[in-house]
Amino acid sequence: MKQVGIAELKSRLSEYIRAVRRGEIISVMDRETPVGQIVPVREKSAFRIRNPAPDAPPPNRLQLPGPAAVKMDVVELLLEERQGHR
Repeated sequence: MKQVGIAELKSRLSEYIRAVRRGEIISVMDRETPVGQIVPVREKSAFRIRNPAPDAPPPNRLQLPGPAAVKMDVVELLLEERQGHR
């Protein structure tokens, strides 16, 4: 994997795009910190979108679970957590 600084990437963008077309991955660095990658586009998507099963109910008709039976005060729990960070 090639690493390139932002200034060099800007000045030689076409060259790096050609490298990506050949299948290389370019890591973009801001000083010595990696901030992004330029990767080739895959021909086939990793995700498949499919239609729901014919007997599946429509999403607006799904039965949602009831509220959780929790015996605590969420506000008190939040305040306790925030006090611990001070």
